Amino acid sequence: MDEHAHNTCIICGEHKLEGIHIVSEFICDACEAEMVHTDVQEEKYHFFIHRMKQIWVQKNA
Repeated sequence: MDEHAHNTCIICGEHKLEGIHIVSEFICDACEAEMVHTDVQEEKYHFFIHRMKQIWVQKNA
């Protein structure tokens, strides 16, 4: 894989260079950092869960 390829984050939708791949999807470093520091009581937590469901929905489609 080209390490300099732009990837589209499934959370923010932006093209980024740095981040992680989960199955066939990409999460940028900024979103990953925000996700791990978000409390489960926050509304943003549910947004992250909803966006991450794309990983399994697309894989099992």
